[in-house]
Amino acid sequence: MNLTIKAFQDLTVDELFNIYKLRCEVFIVEQNCPYQDVDDADKESFHLLLRENDELVAYLRIIPRGVLGDEVRIGRVVAKYRHRGYATEMLKKAVSFIDKEFGDNCVVLEAQVYARSLYENCGFEPISDIFLEDNIEHIRMKKTW
Repeated sequence: MNLTIKAFQDLTVDELFNIYKLRCEVFIVEQNCPYQDVDDADKESFHLLLRENDELVAYLRIIPRGVLGDEVRIGRVVAKYRHRGYATEMLKKAVSFIDKEFGDNCVVLEAQVYARSLYENCGFEPISDIFLEDNIEHIRMKKTW
């Protein structure tokens, strides 16, 4: 397992292609949810890539404070293969990065409700009621350390 974090401008063309391919495969095709996945926040974010045998198998982005609000955020958490611990490892690495690089001690995300227990097991707590985003139930969650 190889975890790397890169700023947008440091991604190679192939890395960016594979990120967008994975996000599209899961969020748009698998979940049958047409929405604008690629956005301007991508250019301001740090991108955490998890590879196994040179294959991108999981991904998330870390969005600095001020890009989409007053808090640091984690978004686009996706794993090609489920129940292998990829998301948990990525979340640990992301929290460590946020603590070290930004000096922050909290992060928020908007979790799909079906994955709520994953985030709770990683120390996130709900801070909102369930809401619909792109016809999928979400809940806003926060982790403080």
